[in-house]
Amino acid sequence: MPHLFVFGLGYSASRLAARLRGAGWTVTGCRRAGDADASTFDDDAAVATEIAHATHILSSVPPARDADPVLARYGAALATAPARWIGYLSSTGVYGDTGGAWVDETAPIGSGRRSARAAADATWQGLRADVRVFRLPGIYGPGRSPLDRVRDGRAHRIALPDQVFSRVHVDDIAAGVIASFAGPPGVYNLADDLPASQNAVVEAASLLLGLAPPPLLPLESAGLSPAARAFYAENRRVANGKAKRLLGWRPRFPDYRTGLAALMRSAP
Repeated sequence: MPHLFVFGLGYSASRLAARLRGAGWTVTGCRRAGDADASTFDDDAAVATEIAHATHILSSVPPARDADPVLARYGAALATAPARWIGYLSSTGVYGDTGGAWVDETAPIGSGRRSARAAADATWQGLRADVRVFRLPGIYGPGRSPLDRVRDGRAHRIALPDQVFSRVHVDDIAAGVIASFAGPPGVYNLADDLPASQNAVVEAASLLLGLAPPPLLPLESAGLSPAARAFYAENRRVANGKAKRLLGWRPRFPDYRTGLAALMRSAP
């Protein structure tokens, strides 16, 4: 019986877990605070038992205080675990700013604001030969999308006409991870086929909701948090050809229009 153990049952990993459980898998995990399906991260004995028995292990935990907490605490156990598959959910932020140019998995990492993430990404790759690292752009899906931000008045349109980003639907992340179970190890970008400006996505969400889009504002006067401002400091298009070639993966939602339309149809 296949058994996935997950460090960090957050938004993306929980969608994967639900899909695998529906296919008959056992899925367990750990969080900082345990719940019905997860032990606590600091319970060394419980986590060690999970590592020893899981057939598949995934970490979705980001770095904290410039270090990867999973590797710091359990890296030695993971390096020798009997699991036949190990994966790590990373970020396309490791590529830094490319000035809007396309970037694939051969590009250098570590030059951008995500230096700790880039270091964790590289360390996971070197942990053992069978690791899969998934670099993810902006993630959206049910309950966490531009539709929700527009509806709640939290969306922004920023006057940066040349700014382009990539994104991915959360269910396409799950599909990419599952496709890799039978694919070769390595690094994979999981992104949709149509990088686009944040403004275009917000405008499409507003149109679907029948609401006026938020005003177009200069970055300096938009009242963004430091983290949000840092988001706009980078500009890149993420290529997904490697996952298509080697994993046979194809995004079910190849662009933001199909993704947002599907979310509208599935809304309660």
